[in-house]
Amino acid sequence: MNTLEFTSLITLVSIAAGFLGSLTGLGGGVVIVPVLTLVFGVDMHYAIGASLVSVIATSSGAAAAYVREGWSNIRAGMFLEIATCLGALVGAYLTGVVPVRAIAIIFGVVLLWSAWTATRARTSRTDADAKPDRAAAFLRMDGTYPAADGLRHYRVHNVPGGFLVMLLAGGLSGLLGIGSGALKVVAMDQIMRLPFKVSTTTSNFMIGVTAAASAGVYLSRGYIDPGLSMPVMLGVLGGSLAGAKLLAGSQTRVLRWVFGAVVVALGLEMVYSGIRGTL
Repeated sequence: MNTLEFTSLITLVSIAAGFLGSLTGLGGGVVIVPVLTLVFGVDMHYAIGASLVSVIATSSGAAAAYVREGWSNIRAGMFLEIATCLGALVGAYLTGVVPVRAIAIIFGVVLLWSAWTATRARTSRTDADAKPDRAAAFLRMDGTYPAADGLRHYRVHNVPGGFLVMLLAGGLSGLLGIGSGALKVVAMDQIMRLPFKVSTTTSNFMIGVTAAASAGVYLSRGYIDPGLSMPVMLGVLGGSLAGAKLLAGSQTRVLRWVFGAVVVALGLEMVYSGIRGTL
């Protein structure tokens, strides 16, 4: 395979990854890292470096559209970024210490857990029977999102629990280069009880800042290759913009199952490859 063919394939895969990442809040890195390492044989550290650059592009592309349309909870996202950025710096430092096999297994386990949690049926709750959360009320995190019948109100819950999970999400972002979108969606959807589409759009709003916090560490170690990062970034950006346009009309249940199916397949493959030591 010559350089042009390789670059073209990487770009096409990146478009698909960005599209999926935008729709589900995963971030394109959750697909890019396994594909680059398992299919194209790229060293995992360079794959993570390219993924972090693509995650920044995903966030800047899709997040702008979501914020403009009123989907993202900006107050919640900015507060939770404190946790994710701190975790991302620690995770990026650990990438030079943790073996590649261990990183692959951690990656796979995180994805499998995220898939199971995100596809679970969640008990519905209305604003009428939900007590206000003190921290959310103090930080004015409660918000609205657009619906066919007008704006719908929702309340944010368990802010401390969400903050703790975001610390872990940031650490995994720096270690794995996935933008930690999977865990961010889980934290906001399952723990803080934001509507699923608000969770995915707020995740897209956050992942770029989280990735930028750890990308500098990878750059200083020489793990960001412009020849690899550029087609990945451009592809993910194009896919994320296309996904942002389709989100409003998509079904939440479908998004959950797409989310689950993709991360289960990738998670199993990463665990298997890590155990066998084929990375």
